[in-house]
Amino acid sequence: RGGRGRGGATNQKNDAATVRRTIYIADINSQVTEEQLAVHFQDCGTVVDCRVCGDPNSAMRFAFIEFTEEQAVQKALGKTGTMLGPCPLRVLRSRTAIVPVNNDLLPRDHNERESCVRTVYATNIDKKVERSDVLAFFEGLCGKVTKLRLLGDYQHPSRIAFVEFEHAEAAVAALNCSGALLGSLPIRVSPSKTPVRSERREDAVEHSNGHS
Repeated sequence: RGGRGRGGATNQKNDAATVRRTIYIADINSQVTEEQLAVHFQDCGTVVDCRVCGDPNSAMRFAFIEFTEEQAVQKALGKTGTMLGPCPLRVLRSRTAIVPVNNDLLPRDHNERESCVRTVYATNIDKKVERSDVLAFFEGLCGKVTKLRLLGDYQHPSRIAFVEFEHAEAAVAALNCSGALLGSLPIRVSPSKTPVRSERREDAVEHSNGHS
């Protein structure tokens, strides 16, 4: 436990420090987004990471928030019983650090790091919206899209998408689209930590004027 090969002791120390800056939040309504949760706690201190967990189909979920300073945790504990959505939150000290993104999904080489810079992660997408609508939205406002993966189905309250642009400037412009309506919901756009790694033809965006 804790010792991950070489440097295990260092990792343990870092993990312990991270845990002291992290809170666990229970009884979160399934409609509450990570963004809303981060905003709810931002007056306690600077939020480093916010992760909502649990089955999206269940009525209640839980979350972890990591702050930059330990003092923020004490303030955050005072928010137990505050309302976010229809339910009062339960805030506790976390016993674990937020698990980082699966290392297997992170960029492996220069090309993937470069494509990551051109990629955004969009959440809270109206489930009635089609892939073509997402494509038209981002190309109309930001620039040419080279890859688009839309995930989720009618079982989930909303969908998510990974959008890779031809140019990094378009990805920066896309970040300014947070809060814009796509369908009937305001989308949330953040930089993607992972590239759209797929050889699936359906993820590629064709821009041909004629027929091949």
